[in-house]
Amino acid sequence: MKRTMTSGLTMDTIVSLAKRRGFVFQSSEIYGGLASCWDYGPVGVELKRNVKEAWWRSVVTARDDVVAIDCSILMHPRVWEASGHLESFTDPLVDCKKCKNRFRADQLHELRCPEKPSKRPGECGGELTEARQFNLMFKTFMGPVEDSSAVAYLRPETAQGIFVNFRNVQTTTRKKLPFGIAQVGKSFRNEITPGNFTFRTREFEQMEMEFFCHPSEAEKWYRYWLEERFDWYLRLGIRKEHLRLRDHGRDELAHYAKEKGACADIEYLYPFEKGGRWSELEGVANRTDYDLKRHGEFSGKDLSYFDPATRERYHPYVIEPAAGADRATLAFLVDAYDEETIISAKGKAETRVILRFHPRLAPVQVAVLPLSKKEPLMEVARKLYDSLRVRGLRCEYDVAGGIGKRYRRQDELGTPFCVTIDFDSAEDGKATIRDRDSMEQERVDLEQVFGFVQAKFLGDAR
Repeated sequence: MKRTMTSGLTMDTIVSLAKRRGFVFQSSEIYGGLASCWDYGPVGVELKRNVKEAWWRSVVTARDDVVAIDCSILMHPRVWEASGHLESFTDPLVDCKKCKNRFRADQLHELRCPEKPSKRPGECGGELTEARQFNLMFKTFMGPVEDSSAVAYLRPETAQGIFVNFRNVQTTTRKKLPFGIAQVGKSFRNEITPGNFTFRTREFEQMEMEFFCHPSEAEKWYRYWLEERFDWYLRLGIRKEHLRLRDHGRDELAHYAKEKGACADIEYLYPFEKGGRWSELEGVANRTDYDLKRHGEFSGKDLSYFDPATRERYHPYVIEPAAGADRATLAFLVDAYDEETIISAKGKAETRVILRFHPRLAPVQVAVLPLSKKEPLMEVARKLYDSLRVRGLRCEYDVAGGIGKRYRRQDELGTPFCVTIDFDSAEDGKATIRDRDSMEQERVDLEQVFGFVQAKFLGDAR
């Protein structure tokens, strides 16, 4: 079914749905909330976990040239000196002399004045200061004494843990180049102007992989991973017209990427404003040999690679696909949102809200719905629910309300299949399976429900 972004879809609609159905809640809400901090609810945590698992399957378990690691959030302060973060990890900051709010100087065209939302900062009658550089690192202290010797930083990216462990991983796995090291974990950036729901936050989760290769092969692998990561979103249901590739200009290249064409963003058309706005979903970069050389220099350890076949020793180049788990989850949620008008059994026109998740990502894959709370329907339904659950399907058991309302509830959760146990099920050993997207129903033997659903949702989502 071909779809376009639902007309008039706004972030307010997504935020409302997210809270109503248990995807995302405001952090510390009972205390008034904490700006740009969010908690994933029972349904949202499943969606985000499925996104991470789909990434992990595609980048790690489906390949034989990538291994995994899980590094500490706190690292030696010299790591951040060597990596360039203490010196270069900054954003331009301006203050409004009128309202005293602070804004990123390079994003003023995207921002709104908090006092006059129809105006941009600086267009609202308030004078902006000259831009100054603001370091995004979160500083803390380790140990009982808060002095300069105890300074530590919350990591702003997971990549550095991979670089400082390059020799450990290569030695213990005996991997030959090219190979990659992947990691999923929390990172922290003291963003000047966080916002747009879960898109830009100060605490977030990254899905990063560093792919080490010979310098002469860096361009080939850069193009490979750019295409592979773009296609991954398509395989999991993101509409192609909502994705694009954008090369970084010279003025926005990271400190480790010195050449134009060495970094690109996979952008998604988020509904941040009327008509949508293209914003970064994932970045792919050729980090060259910058990181390994810098850590080798600052630590005094040799982080070069020796190729036993060619007898050549060199510092590998690194291709980095870096995705945000929160941004990806938000993109899948937005892209799945759809509305359609249907005619009810009473002849009334109703709006059906559907989240058309790829079955691999759906927080609930199967809902078991007994038509009545009477026995033996409940016994048959509960037995089927338990059997599907223990075999690995994400299931929900719902007995509250009429069957039509329960269908609508599952549609809003994005559940691909509803299995209805009716008054004939105890006699003929069959159930009715309803497809979320087409609403078509099919009668299936109870013993075949698992196989039926499994065959439908597996697909190719590497």
